[in-house]
Amino acid sequence: MAAIQRRQFDTLIIGAGGGGLRAALRLSEAEASVAVVSKVFPTRSHTVAAQGGMNAALANVSPDNWHWHMFDTIKGSDYLGDQDAIEYMCRAAPKAVYELEHFGVPFSRLDNGSIYQRAFGGQSQNFGGDQAVRTCAAADRTGHAILHSLYQQNIRAKTHFFDEYFSVDLLKDEEGHVLGALVFNIMDGQPLIIEAKTTLLATGGAGQIYRNTTNAMINTGDGLGMALRAGVPLQDMEFFQFHPTGIAGRGMLITEAARGEGGYLVNGEGERLMERYAPKAKDLASRDVVSRAIATEIREGRGCGVNKDHVLLKLDHLGEAVIQQRLPGIRQTCMTFLGIDPAEAAIPVSPTAHYTMGGIPTNRHAQVVVPVKDTPEEAVYGLYAAGECACVSVHGANRLGGNSLLDILVFGRAAANHIIGHLAENRYHRPMDESSVEKAMQRFQRWNKNPGQDGESVNVLRHELKTVMEKHCGVFRNEAVLREGVEQIEQLAERVKDAKIEDHSDTFNTARVEALELENLIACGLATMHSAFARTESRGAHSRMDYPERDDKNWMRHSLYSLDTGLDYKPVRTKPVSVDSFPPKPRIY
Repeated sequence: MAAIQRRQFDTLIIGAGGGGLRAALRLSEAEASVAVVSKVFPTRSHTVAAQGGMNAALANVSPDNWHWHMFDTIKGSDYLGDQDAIEYMCRAAPKAVYELEHFGVPFSRLDNGSIYQRAFGGQSQNFGGDQAVRTCAAADRTGHAILHSLYQQNIRAKTHFFDEYFSVDLLKDEEGHVLGALVFNIMDGQPLIIEAKTTLLATGGAGQIYRNTTNAMINTGDGLGMALRAGVPLQDMEFFQFHPTGIAGRGMLITEAARGEGGYLVNGEGERLMERYAPKAKDLASRDVVSRAIATEIREGRGCGVNKDHVLLKLDHLGEAVIQQRLPGIRQTCMTFLGIDPAEAAIPVSPTAHYTMGGIPTNRHAQVVVPVKDTPEEAVYGLYAAGECACVSVHGANRLGGNSLLDILVFGRAAANHIIGHLAENRYHRPMDESSVEKAMQRFQRWNKNPGQDGESVNVLRHELKTVMEKHCGVFRNEAVLREGVEQIEQLAERVKDAKIEDHSDTFNTARVEALELENLIACGLATMHSAFARTESRGAHSRMDYPERDDKNWMRHSLYSLDTGLDYKPVRTKPVSVDSFPPKPRIY
């Protein structure tokens, strides 16, 4: 076999969404050599799909400050979020927005020229519970605006991009130091070793483990799978957010901004259903509350349509002018995929898999951390994670709408700042461990060989995985359903070992890409199902019908799932840095 090409950089960033590009820009401007690897062209990364906006206590529309933002985030997390990280994020939020403005993000404007902010779910202006107006928006295409602006700034800063390259596995030495990754060019199938003093995982979530999802086909948990295989456990994977308003049966996202602008939900009997479940916040309750409300209405026979399998989101009372100005993307989506104009007819919606709240455990500097027996957790040398693939944990058991864009930008920048300090103290590359390269190459080349006539199709196994996850790990869960799900996903993990692909060519071999993605999806599915089965309480997005109450005595802790050792746990960090902590209280909206 010919020698594998090698490149060296100060930092390797895997993923070109908002988190990766924000880190890359900070590093490139600090004159570090940066490689950004993305399996799609950067502006096709999933950040482009974020619609509603980004939270920051700017107080442009209503009185606000970061303390209130922090409280709402902790309450929204069902008190499982780490309060030091949440404080850091909320304090940094206004600066992050102003930086984006200076990068050229075309935020919508108020009449006085200030950045437009809209109401979003789960946010209160003060401890009396009045609604804050905190979410900074560029119409309903906020992620699109941010991603394009960051990409343009990275081009200016001369960041080096490896577009349409797939990352196979992290490379480590015998001491566990991360030294880069093995990637390959999707166009010609040629592998490439990228050696780096530091590596940042910013690969996004794993929504494709579910059949009905708002996530793009690229969201296959690649960074999560790479971390698991490198010996890093995944944290809090049982907490998967279901967005209340995906287009029924299709999954495309209808942003929470639709309700923030005044839209509301009705059931099959024409009732405003959220008045029953959240009498004060109503349609702007937290996402887990609204999702469970819709699922309950459907289960109890008050759904809409012939099959009573959805509810309706009404926007027509807002008028065509408001919808066209504030929600133009949503209007176009509905007209394209449903053939209806939301200015004239209600939108059929139902809960849809949306966001991975768990992920690779990190501290607030975005360093990946792992537990060490009888000592505090330690940072993995040279490895960082930011964005949806990471779990810092600012979202805990339930993420507030508008905090995901904030998360990727604040912690992408935090990662870069820490990396700059690391590079100053570590000027030279460590020697590459060739056994690590050989192990990664074996995984890459495994799909060039079929196990025989009986090998199963990757597509069939992927479909089965999605079905198992949707049936056994959805909005509502119980022991019997989860136990069966654990058994089925363990069987799938074994069957994948004997799976096969028919195409063994090098040029644009998407079959190989999908096979490698399936391995990552299976790893994420295992972590999610096992963690959900073990947590015997209801908290945030994890709703156990057999354990309907939150159990702070036994379950105020983060789960950690490892491929080698199974489940472990660590405590929630309940002490902020500069303010008093927020003790758990009943979560009422």
